[in-house]
Amino acid sequence: MPDAQRIPLCASDALVDGGLAAAFDVCYRGQNLRAFAIRYQGRAHAYLNRCTHVAMEMDYQEGHFFDDSGCRLICATHGALFAPDTGACLGGPARGPLVKVALSEEGGMVYWHTAPDLHPVAF
Repeated sequence: MPDAQRIPLCASDALVDGGLAAAFDVCYRGQNLRAFAIRYQGRAHAYLNRCTHVAMEMDYQEGHFFDDSGCRLICATHGALFAPDTGACLGGPARGPLVKVALSEEGGMVYWHTAPDLHPVAF
């Protein structure tokens, strides 16, 4: 099994606390899916853009994941709430936490990291 790869995602300053997400494509367990990165309390976090209630994308408009308080992620379709820093379900009809994607920041860039079941989309 190959070592994890670090893949450039966006400039660090593109992610603002409680602001718009940066979207990216991944292959997770053989399926091509969207993922998103956000910043919360100064740290960048990323998840698959897939609600655990019904397997559909969560944002009602591209990049909009935070609720009005800026303290929770919300699925626009059914209202499930998730913790921005862990992906844990905080309420609503979800069935567990969001799938987290490992991130790192270095030199003003945010990178996402592959895993055994998470890879770049092959074109």
